[in-house]
Amino acid sequence: MIITIGKGVNITASEINKKDSPITTLTVFHFAKRNRFWAFAQMGRAGRKLKQVDGLRFYKMLGSGRGKVFSLRPDWSRYALLGVWDSEEVAREFFENSAFIKNYRQQAERIATVKLRTISAHGLWDGQNPFLPPGESYKGGQVAVLTRASIRLNRLVAFWRQAATVNRQFEKTPGYHSSIGIGEAPFVRQATFSIWENLEAVKEFAYGANEHRQTIQRVREEGWYGEELFARFAVIELDQPFP
Repeated sequence: MIITIGKGVNITASEINKKDSPITTLTVFHFAKRNRFWAFAQMGRAGRKLKQVDGLRFYKMLGSGRGKVFSLRPDWSRYALLGVWDSEEVAREFFENSAFIKNYRQQAERIATVKLRTISAHGLWDGQNPFLPPGESYKGGQVAVLTRASIRLNRLVAFWRQAATVNRQFEKTPGYHSSIGIGEAPFVRQATFSIWENLEAVKEFAYGANEHRQTIQRVREEGWYGEELFARFAVIELDQPFP
């Protein structure tokens, strides 16, 4: 089996060293009204600080939508940090001792983090797949799913019309735990992160829900996305409540 890491970079399954498998974290920061301007301002400043963090392979500071999935209405009280780390040790050092997190703890009302290990990941994000190579094969337990897309401008209306229908299906599916809509840019670069009780629940949503299957078919046939990525993760550690 050939696994694509980035443009022109492939590895075989036999070449994967599990020690090289990254740890992924998604941290959601919740802010009271008095600190929301500070939180918004960090979106333009955090990148310079995160770029200097040792062991941080990939990162994104993300806004969020209202409710449990991506939304046309932004939620100014929630922001997220997605990080892909060389190891659990460097991730733990960052969250326990970094000045970056200490600063956020002083300003945020609540912080929730989920720690993940890649089961599978397909597609690209900014021309690469930061979640590869995968870690241990799935052996049961909670599963997280990240779907991210850069939506073509001529497909925006179709996307948002269909999104509302699919979003309602989340809570109807047995095994759904929680979710959040996150994004890099309003309307056009969107992602949904969701947590499920097990892999069977994920498959039921993906393949059992008629609305979701119809949407996937339209996406493929009509070429809605300029770039897309789909990843499944084993949940290693989860702060409650999340997000």
